[in-house]
Amino acid sequence: MALFLPILLLMSTTSTNGQGNPPSPGYNPSSTIDTVAFDQTYRTLWGPQNQRFDQSSLTIWLDQSSGSGFKSIKSYNSGYFGTSVKLHPGYTAGVITSFYLSNSEDHPGNHDEIDIEFLGTTPDKPYTLQTNVYIRGSGDGNIIGREHRFHLWFDPTEDFHDYAILWTPNEILFFVDDVPIRTYPRKSDMTFPLRPMYVYGSIWDASSWATENGRYKANYGYQPFVGRYKNFKLRGCEADSQQSCLPPSGSPAPSGGLSDQQVTAMQWVQNTYKVYDYCMDPKRDHTLTPEC
Repeated sequence: MALFLPILLLMSTTSTNGQGNPPSPGYNPSSTIDTVAFDQTYRTLWGPQNQRFDQSSLTIWLDQSSGSGFKSIKSYNSGYFGTSVKLHPGYTAGVITSFYLSNSEDHPGNHDEIDIEFLGTTPDKPYTLQTNVYIRGSGDGNIIGREHRFHLWFDPTEDFHDYAILWTPNEILFFVDDVPIRTYPRKSDMTFPLRPMYVYGSIWDASSWATENGRYKANYGYQPFVGRYKNFKLRGCEADSQQSCLPPSGSPAPSGGLSDQQVTAMQWVQNTYKVYDYCMDPKRDHTLTPEC
């Protein structure tokens, strides 16, 4: 995963208690996407000893010896990429469980990335789901993150929940249980990822920044830290294909975009559960993020 700017808690934190569920988005894009077989679509990237595949479920874990990760066999120019994840309960400070797109291996120091990351926590505080977008420049000392962070309206350690990225030529949409939580539009070629990316998942030690700017570190007295994945969904435009391809729509409209009902649900989530927005951070240099 890419390195990360120090965490700045800008917006008022929101507990998952007492806030309720989002309004129905009225449409479930995941229902239009077929589930794919993990072993036909992905491969182990690192930490094979900390990875177990059982029927349709993948378990990866972090201990003192290693974390673990997986990567799609093919790269994509766009598409819908999703999975169901169940997170580790209890003390998970410093631990990142992730599902993301990247081309860091093809463009080291100058890569693109679209992230869903779960920032580990202490037992008295909720998990934070971080969405992020990098465009050409991560890893070269000029890291420009575009982070939105959310608390969730459920406990992600109690059961599996669906998380997805829809990357189209015009926008990036992030979904939780088919509820859109963020849209990142293509306002210019310089602020939007346009090069092919692979799909990844991983669990790793990010003690330097993951939990309250590194205040709380991974404590291996609680190992192993386990991430469980299933229901892999993928419908993408393969980078090496010569056939024309359009990514799926995230809304009832075949042309894409979000319906009014989906926008209402997304705005409710952002108003109720969003705890950080890089565009609203006065400590950021917004000349580096002109889309703000």
